[in-house]
Amino acid sequence: MAEFNSKDTGAFKGVWVFCEQREGVIMSTSYQLLSEGRKLANDLGVELAGVVLGHNVKEEYLKALGGYGADKVYYCDHELLNVYTTDAYTKVICDLVEEKKPEIFLIGATNIGRDLGPRCAARLHTGLTADCTHLDVDVAKYKEFLKTTSTIDVDNTVFEENTNLKMTRPAFGGHLMATIICPRFRPQMSTVRPGVMQTQAYDEAGAARTVVEKVAVQLSREDIHVDVLEVKKAAKKLVDLIGADVVVSVGRGISKDVEKGLALAEELAGVLGGVVGASRACVDAGWISADHQVGQTGKTVHPRIYVALGISGAIQHKAGMQDSECIIAVNKNESAPIFEVASYGIVGDLYKVAPMLIEAIRTLKASK
Repeated sequence: MAEFNSKDTGAFKGVWVFCEQREGVIMSTSYQLLSEGRKLANDLGVELAGVVLGHNVKEEYLKALGGYGADKVYYCDHELLNVYTTDAYTKVICDLVEEKKPEIFLIGATNIGRDLGPRCAARLHTGLTADCTHLDVDVAKYKEFLKTTSTIDVDNTVFEENTNLKMTRPAFGGHLMATIICPRFRPQMSTVRPGVMQTQAYDEAGAARTVVEKVAVQLSREDIHVDVLEVKKAAKKLVDLIGADVVVSVGRGISKDVEKGLALAEELAGVLGGVVGASRACVDAGWISADHQVGQTGKTVHPRIYVALGISGAIQHKAGMQDSECIIAVNKNESAPIFEVASYGIVGDLYKVAPMLIEAIRTLKASK
């Protein structure tokens, strides 16, 4: 095998997605990344491959990755890959990258991904953009993205025409968005926040034609410097914002009576069959835990119904919820930015409006 050189950008081709598995089950984040990777691969006219590391993972799970866009799956099977360790996963992935040379490598920003990505990037001598919320290789598509998410005068700005991966992420505590490129080294690596990319519809035909290539793994216990003695699962209950059909979020507008504001949000979410979310201001103030946060530095959600109570609609918050199917905003300020993305806007005091909404929903349910 020729010596690996991350500066030889012309030698790299293809888009890869690290498909994380735990106890033999592929994580849903992998499907989101494959769906996004499919778009990038189409724009570049290259192959999309999923990369799975584990032991005795069922072939049906591997083939299923093709249903979400993968043309090929590289399966690295070894007993030392059964449970995640940084040393083992890093060695196997880097060996594979050095042999196959993908142009783009995407990893979910999960606990494992955030550990694995930087280690691989350092060993491969390339860059890594962490916690991305948007990806583009096509300049025209990137410009369209900027028109709706930034204040840049896109039409009068000169953009360099290339197919470098444009990796957008929150910066400076989420107060602005930064787009980062890695033009001099390959692969271009990114960890992507779970829930940001939408999963495409499952394609049975795609799954059927997916090629699963079993990789010959070179790995021994001497390569691993940590022994996993036991895996314990925490029973901590966290709110599932990403999977919810209805999210009722509160913002700084509940400051005059936080306890009552949260109670109203809980009650409204209850009658709608949803969960409670919050803006960063509420989390920073300590009114609600961080797992409820929606926005660039929180979770990105795509519910059927999103209700914003007392949320002004800063760009950081809108980035995390603006793709919801139906947005209902309640705010006393008729000029609040949240109304720019709202399907329905109510100008009023949330402490008066929310009880009316709750009562109306209950009446409607009782009449059915």
